[in-house]
Amino acid sequence: MSRSRCRTELMRRLAELPFLDRLELVAISGWSRGAVYPTLNRLQREGLVGSFTHASTLAPRTMRFYLTQKGLAWLARDEGVSLADLMRRYRVSQQERRLLLQRLDGVSSIYRVASALTEAAHPIRFRWYRAHPLDAAITLPDGRSVGIIRRGITAERTAFAKRIRRLWEGDLTSVLLLLAPDETRLRQVRRLLQGAPRFCALTLEADAAQAGATDSIWRAASGSARLSLREALGYAGAGREWPRERPLTKRWLAADITATGRPLASLLSAAEKRTLDLIGDWPWITPVHLGSLLGVERARLSQLLGRLTELELVSVHRFAGRSRLALTDRGIACLVRRDRTAVGAARQRWSVEPLNSEAPVGWRNVSGARNRQLLRHITHTQSVHEFVASLAEQTRANSWRLEQLDPPHRASRYFRHNDGSIRSIQPDAFAVVSRDNQQQALFLEWERRAVRPTTMAARLAPYLRYYRTPRPTDDHGTQPTLLVVFEDELAADQFLRVAEQVMSQASVSIPLKVSDAASVERHGPLGPAWRSPNRVIPDFPLAALGDPL
Repeated sequence: MSRSRCRTELMRRLAELPFLDRLELVAISGWSRGAVYPTLNRLQREGLVGSFTHASTLAPRTMRFYLTQKGLAWLARDEGVSLADLMRRYRVSQQERRLLLQRLDGVSSIYRVASALTEAAHPIRFRWYRAHPLDAAITLPDGRSVGIIRRGITAERTAFAKRIRRLWEGDLTSVLLLLAPDETRLRQVRRLLQGAPRFCALTLEADAAQAGATDSIWRAASGSARLSLREALGYAGAGREWPRERPLTKRWLAADITATGRPLASLLSAAEKRTLDLIGDWPWITPVHLGSLLGVERARLSQLLGRLTELELVSVHRFAGRSRLALTDRGIACLVRRDRTAVGAARQRWSVEPLNSEAPVGWRNVSGARNRQLLRHITHTQSVHEFVASLAEQTRANSWRLEQLDPPHRASRYFRHNDGSIRSIQPDAFAVVSRDNQQQALFLEWERRAVRPTTMAARLAPYLRYYRTPRPTDDHGTQPTLLVVFEDELAADQFLRVAEQVMSQASVSIPLKVSDAASVERHGPLGPAWRSPNRVIPDFPLAALGDPL
């Protein structure tokens, strides 16, 4: 009898939450491993349940399960409904399953949160959303509801802010949990949630994927206290039904994944996904620099790129005498759909499809606006790639950690100036380096065109405005160091004099380090290649972390 109840419970849970793995099924169903594991094996042998492997950059390789068409028919008979009614009751239609497969890396993180939540409240009801600002919602046994939002790494700042505003305009859950990809974006989201009408708790997605209900990894929208998931639920308001969204007008039964071929999220290993992310971050990067960022040898890099090229996710182009890598339109879609970002807008920015199919690849013949700009200034783009690749190599060689590395489109910071206008800084890269539990943040400016005192002062002006405000510390928890690299030593010397003058006039102190390309190439980004306005003798850029050599 208990075996039959376990069988029915697992089938219903896989209809409600497709693509759970074994451990998640154990947590969410409430049955023991000794009951769940053999029951799943029997369901697979009977053809009621299918499976495929999945790994992400945050979660180890695991087996994920789903109901086959035979399993859906069995569940419909068991519940006494038609297949059409079953598709209205559960997320088992072809369209809904395809959306979850496209978001599978994010789905796995949210399933980890749901599993941890069952340690504090059981049983739970779970619902995925297709177009609502929420990714998912959970109803607890006492009637309270928990909304979950994941901000993906490719989500644009403005688009995500609009998503949060849309959330406040509709029905609200009792409490909101939000997953962020890194500390910088977590701090950005905390500002968006100031004054929210519901209690909000935030954490890093990497922490959420590993933590349980009693681990203090969650932060409120204000204050510095760390909360466990159990404690965060204590701030939830009165019981509220989860938000509703307009159902699909037409649904058709999902085909078995084994019949249609493995999904893309399953075909890619964690290393291949990491490679895809890096090429998306740094378009037109050379294989040599990519290998340095990944920390792999040439043979392994060739294997990774061969696989991604075979799947038509990455394309190789010859430009300015070197082979360069960029995402195809399919690769762009793979990343942005994972993060619930608009595919059309991403392709307008990053597509490498030629405007004229008969003309050779060149900056005038690339359809993506941002990619076109990077290709137009390929010498500058390559210099930045070389710097970040060398930074990655040097941190590994000295047993330091490169906690965060952002390309230009994620390194930008927007802030409100004293006159009320919105201003920004647009560095070429942003990095966070750590050693012995200490961190230091870095902005990089690789400068080629500022050769006169007036243009040098103009380049420094946005940073003077930025460092005059509390935002550097608010954005990063510390004052980031600004690294400026010039093509030649004379320009670097001139910039130091100009910087000292304008900082004195503005009464603003910027943690500034200046160097030239030859010195950086000789000593590396972490070596004694840097000078500051008050120190003309070359020094290390990360003084707070000590001498790396």
